[in-house]
Amino acid sequence: MSTESAFLTNHFLLATPFLEDPRFGGSLTYICEHSEDGAMGLTVNHPLELSLRDLLSQLELEGESPDVPVYFGGPVQPERGFVLHRPLGDWRSSLALTDTLALSTSRDILAAIARGEGPDDFMMMLGYAGWAPGQLEEELSGNAWLTCPADEHILFDLPPERRLAAALEQLGVEPGHLSSGIGHA
Repeated sequence: MSTESAFLTNHFLLATPFLEDPRFGGSLTYICEHSEDGAMGLTVNHPLELSLRDLLSQLELEGESPDVPVYFGGPVQPERGFVLHRPLGDWRSSLALTDTLALSTSRDILAAIARGEGPDDFMMMLGYAGWAPGQLEEELSGNAWLTCPADEHILFDLPPERRLAAALEQLGVEPGHLSSGIGHA
């Protein structure tokens, strides 16, 4: 895409039945970065069979960590952890995504979460979704994804099983109305 306004940073990708990759079936993905160099995002509605408390214990970060799920962030580098959080805070390895939302990858944020001193709202993911230059645009033109601006209420205030439906509602689409039989307009 040739203009900055066409990029989807701080948007949601909503999987459609046209998406051929089963790892993303029924997924809602937050786009952290999108440019002519490609895109990076995190799936925010697929909890793993792993709790944050267990993960922090494995990392020998004991404390009062909440018993919340760890999410499948995507298939790229599934051993790598990401914390999507608000407020921004002052963590060693953090990238501000918006004025209120950040992505951190350093151990200090995990240690703070274990002590009960972490950010107010956060999600822990393992892995991420990545697209080479032009790949996401190609998938969008093939109707693999719907897009809408990201909403922090959906990210942090709704349970994971409601997030995709809530994003679809923003678009005026009922989940049951999505089918692979729709044509191009």
